[in-house]
Amino acid sequence: METPKHKQAYINVDGQKLYYEQYIINPSNPTLILLHDSLGCVELWRDIPQKLALKTNYNIFVYDRLGYGKSAAMQTTYRPINYMSLEAEVVKKLMDKFNFKNPVLLGHSDGGTIALLTASLYPKNIKAVIAEAAHIFVEEITLAGIQQAQTAYKNTNLPQKLYKYHKENTQNLFEAWVTIWQSEGFRQWNIEPELQQINCPVFFIQGEADEYGSLLQLDKTLENVQGKTKKLILPDTGHTVHKEKPNLFIEKIAEFLSNQES
Repeated sequence: METPKHKQAYINVDGQKLYYEQYIINPSNPTLILLHDSLGCVELWRDIPQKLALKTNYNIFVYDRLGYGKSAAMQTTYRPINYMSLEAEVVKKLMDKFNFKNPVLLGHSDGGTIALLTASLYPKNIKAVIAEAAHIFVEEITLAGIQQAQTAYKNTNLPQKLYKYHKENTQNLFEAWVTIWQSEGFRQWNIEPELQQINCPVFFIQGEADEYGSLLQLDKTLENVQGKTKKLILPDTGHTVHKEKPNLFIEKIAEFLSNQES
């Protein structure tokens, strides 16, 4: 297989500069869009995008959400309860700007939720969703995990680790994340009704030892969507499957995507 062409650039969306990278195998091949988690960015996917391009023969598009990585800073740390639905609208704007026809969405954690919401808002425009440890409602285990992260942010070198990737965005993105999830208003957040609008195939991947969500997230997601479903539950694996079991992660995604082509 040919080596993918690697592109790094910025694009303007709603007056804000978003950083993105592409791995292009062939312009006519289908596209896989990667959506990062609540503390993630393009760089934290490490070599996953390139390896996915080589293994799947898909073109890869990955970007930093506003306030993350190399993208423009957040205007405010305030987030409305529907902030992930608003991020799904950004995904659609990027699809339109790049003329991505029926891409597959692959998202981790918050990114998995955004992928599901994009498929629910634009069911005719998404070929399939791969959700890694996505959240569809708030659980006590999630809040406990966020509390632990908050404690680590205060008492360890976590801010310095995040600064390496997010620079001046670090404090704001962390504050935005913990504030909305720990707010009283967000406790009732639940996107199960929206999931019923999804009619494309959905592949849900989760570790049995996920420290941010129980397997109820997986079960209820696949129960609500209308398209074909597939699941992968990995023992002795936590919240970040793509980091903990990268080879298996890539292999199973390639297998899933191959079935979409047949």
